[in-house]
Amino acid sequence: MRIRIIILLLLCSTGAFAQANFTEITNYKAFYGWAHHYPQDWIILRQFDDHQRHYFLLVNPQTLVTKIDESNFYQVTPMTVAQVRNQFKNTPYERALTKAERKSVMIQDAGIERGMPKETGISLTADLCPSHRPLDRRIFTDIFTEFKKVEQPVPIALSITGVWMRQHQQDLEWLKQMQQKREIYITWINHSFTHRVSATKPLKENFLLEPGTNISYEVLETEKAMLKNGLLPSVFFRFPGLVSDQQLVYDITNFGLIPIGTDAWLAKGQQPQAGSIVLIHGNGNEPVGVNDFINLLRTKSQAITKKQWLLYDLRESIDQEFETENK
Repeated sequence: MRIRIIILLLLCSTGAFAQANFTEITNYKAFYGWAHHYPQDWIILRQFDDHQRHYFLLVNPQTLVTKIDESNFYQVTPMTVAQVRNQFKNTPYERALTKAERKSVMIQDAGIERGMPKETGISLTADLCPSHRPLDRRIFTDIFTEFKKVEQPVPIALSITGVWMRQHQQDLEWLKQMQQKREIYITWINHSFTHRVSATKPLKENFLLEPGTNISYEVLETEKAMLKNGLLPSVFFRFPGLVSDQQLVYDITNFGLIPIGTDAWLAKGQQPQAGSIVLIHGNGNEPVGVNDFINLLRTKSQAITKKQWLLYDLRESIDQEFETENK
């Protein structure tokens, strides 16, 4: 698996788990272009300054891996979003954007719902929406306990909001420590900053579709908060409530982000299949979904031991889907 080899190499580096904290971020903005540093081409998604240095947020279009790097390391060709997508039209990154856009008319669960791993397994995503309850740590301790003999660090994708980061610093530090100890490997998904929600409004006027929502703020401020907390933004976005419309999907893909849905929201009784992108909530608000996942782990215990049921890095699962399409 090409991306798994790359990720393992990243894990061996000193920066893989300890993303630098950027404490004086200024001029953070969307910026698109082609960044070349032999032998790899990267896509530029953002630029910003910190401590008098200029940085890019970049994505590898073949593996969907992101990184932060100083801009002066690269030969840079500024482009529009359309030009970038045309330049890299035959890559897993562009095909994932296109696939997400094809499902843009759905009011709920637009975007990519499942990947295609080569073996039986799932990609686990846990949402960290604003909550007064503490992090449900059972998710992380249980997956580490089950998988530590066959798969370490264990991959998980966390959809995080700016408000949750602000209100749960101790829980965030605990997650970062698990990552630093190589117990888990986290892909951080942008889940908006405020996660606006109304108990009374219809879906077409709710969550990010609420009138007056500033989508640029919701996207970019969350990324800034990630960087200030030492987290590396991924190339993925999950809509709050899984609610969007066609225009909102295109707004997100125009930020260079891939909308991620789910075909197995456990708390709603949806059962995961091979390749499923599973959704649970780790913010303490959905104990039913967490219990269902823990029970799933127990039923799969023997298969896990035999490496017949694994957790997949979200990027790897999506990358493999497009590798399979090309064969």
